[in-house]
Amino acid sequence: MFPPGATMCFEGEPTTHVFILVTGWVKVLAVTSDGRELMLALRGQGDTVGEVAGATTGHRNATIKAIDTVRALILRHDRFDSFLDSYPGADRAYRQVMTLRWNDAATTLRSRALTTGAQRLALLLLELTARYGDVANGTMPLSQEELASLAGTSRATVTRAFGNWRKRGLIRTAPRRIMIVDLPGLRKVAGQQH
Repeated sequence: MFPPGATMCFEGEPTTHVFILVTGWVKVLAVTSDGRELMLALRGQGDTVGEVAGATTGHRNATIKAIDTVRALILRHDRFDSFLDSYPGADRAYRQVMTLRWNDAATTLRSRALTTGAQRLALLLLELTARYGDVANGTMPLSQEELASLAGTSRATVTRAFGNWRKRGLIRTAPRRIMIVDLPGLRKVAGQQH
């Protein structure tokens, strides 16, 4: 069990194990060459984290921090690989998850050339709500800086967008809380017509 704010592993350390998240949220972070911290991903119940580095460099390519209380199965990397080798169904499922993650990353990169920061933020909120349901559409375990990092925009853009959306009745906010009040309206802001 990891308490809120606990660092589960550090970028650069040797990869020895994989985390399978049972409950709770984690953020996946990396530090840029100029020392800024970027949030790369948000992961929750059922996700596997920390497994990619073991198959590539052997060293962690990101830091993983618990957002709230996290319960995780901790499995040595070699045992994780052995499990996937022994169970073809599990290996296929794992490959499918990794393919979806890479597809999501490619889609995100393409959209950044065609959307504004506010549109990307709206898309992110819609994605979090679709993936995590009512958990995301309520208590938001992320700061505005972290939301900006995930959306590929600035904190100032997040602040402006939230102010605008509150005035338009699309969202309500409180510290680390975002309630989507008008889902169709937010979809329109994101450029989604359905």
